[in-house]
Amino acid sequence: MLSNTAAPIHQAIDLLKLEANAIHQAAERLDVVQVEKSLALLTGCKGKVVLAGVGKSGIVAQKIAATLMSTGIVAIFLHPCDALHGDLGAVTPGDVLMLLSNSGETEELVQMLPHLKHRHVPIIAILGNLVSTLAKQADVVLDASVAREACPLNLAPTTSTTVALAIGDALAMTLMQIRGVTEKDFAINHPAGRLGRRLTLQVKDLMYEGSGESTLPAAASWLEVVSAITKGGAGAVSVVDAEGVLVGLVTDGDLRRWMQRTQPTDLATLTAGTIMTPQPITITPEALAYDALKLMEERPSQISVLPVVSTQHHCLGLIRLHDLLRSGL
Repeated sequence: MLSNTAAPIHQAIDLLKLEANAIHQAAERLDVVQVEKSLALLTGCKGKVVLAGVGKSGIVAQKIAATLMSTGIVAIFLHPCDALHGDLGAVTPGDVLMLLSNSGETEELVQMLPHLKHRHVPIIAILGNLVSTLAKQADVVLDASVAREACPLNLAPTTSTTVALAIGDALAMTLMQIRGVTEKDFAINHPAGRLGRRLTLQVKDLMYEGSGESTLPAAASWLEVVSAITKGGAGAVSVVDAEGVLVGLVTDGDLRRWMQRTQPTDLATLTAGTIMTPQPITITPEALAYDALKLMEERPSQISVLPVVSTQHHCLGLIRLHDLLRSGL
């Protein structure tokens, strides 16, 4: 019980601890057999997972459905009121139902039961009351009961919804492991936003492709280097041999530093081969752009440009740190 004299900041911390402790207690209390049955039903689901709940439980059900969808499992939220007025048609053989209710007596969910039974679909119930109507009718019951809500009046659904959500997340993440979902699989459903870009955007999507303006032979003069860097627009030029194999890289910074320390009378002898950094760090076009960003940033001396090469080390182009950062990685 929270002290009425506790400072607001301490009350907030105590409420977090209360909810965290409720999740811990739920983990200790969950029936292993019921968890195994839940996972077996979800793993063997030939259709979709249909989640339903009313009020705050409905919001939690929507979030669990969204989490399942993000991992590649077809899931939908079905509002019980809509279900009773025609949307029960969304429930088909092969589906698995997941019902959420703290009381286990939610009227709209109870009214759905006969119609769900008629469709012969298994029901997993995440409940706060294990002797309720829903508990008696469900095929599997997961205990989401709590000692009290975080609400000072012990009324607003807080701790109970947190526990129900945690149980749903635990099931979803376990299913990911069972199904062997990889980062690549996950990325398919997350093409937008930073997460999606980090998992899908490749170097070839952002690089400056190789051309006569971005590559030079080692014998090229410093004036040719200046011209190539200016026309290429990447702030650097790759130095290649007669077969197009990368042998070095010249950045605009390299060029300025060499010109500073070279006597005017010796500029005529200054070549790309002299100025270049030999055997520079490279990356392939199929590599993730995010990996290129880490490669360029996580060094004692940051790299601003990376040559992009084939598996045979032929020069294909350049990728800039600026473009990686601008892409939102």
